[in-house]
Amino acid sequence: MKPENLKIIIADDHPLFRSALRQALSPAFANTAWFEADSADALQQLLESDGQACDLVLLDLQMPGSHGYSTLIHLRSHFPELPVIVISAHEDGTTISKAIHYGSAGFIPKSASMETFSEAINDVLMGDIWLPEGVELVDIDDEGSSEKIAGKLSELTPQQYKVLQMFAEGMLNKQIAYDLGVSEATIKAHATAIFRKLGVRNRTQAVIALQQLDMDKVEIG
Repeated sequence: MKPENLKIIIADDHPLFRSALRQALSPAFANTAWFEADSADALQQLLESDGQACDLVLLDLQMPGSHGYSTLIHLRSHFPELPVIVISAHEDGTTISKAIHYGSAGFIPKSASMETFSEAINDVLMGDIWLPEGVELVDIDDEGSSEKIAGKLSELTPQQYKVLQMFAEGMLNKQIAYDLGVSEATIKAHATAIFRKLGVRNRTQAVIALQQLDMDKVEIG
């Protein structure tokens, strides 16, 4: 029996993919409220407004404001009860293994059929872990630099994570303060906390640390 009356967020920066996925899945999930996010920031705003009521997030690893696994790590840290299924064009064993390692409840290749999407979503909503057929997970080195950064990143508050994303976009403190509606002093305080938690000295080092989680930095096995 398929779950009904769900709230599902599709987080992907390609509007045609979001629309096609939503339309294709809607008949299989009755009375589901669908929401869309085209960036890590848009996803965060949706979850901050009503995160506890959400049933599932379908998350693309590569969106504006998201560095590889950073958004997944952030979600699992601050919404531990919320299941996340990663959807990605990267279908190799290392990428899938890292997604599961960082807390994803499933991994669906973008090339999968709608029947596969439906099956995966149902399994995850029932509490299972879903993987593509034939995938063998590989061991992840917990002592690697990206693993250490992942652990530190999970300690950031949602606001600190947002500020770090803005650092990565090259925005100045004044611009960030304006966009977030706070003072420059508040941004400087956030920056100090970010540097301390990440174990770095300045924003350049903080951005470099974040970029260690980028997909193009991942060794493909």
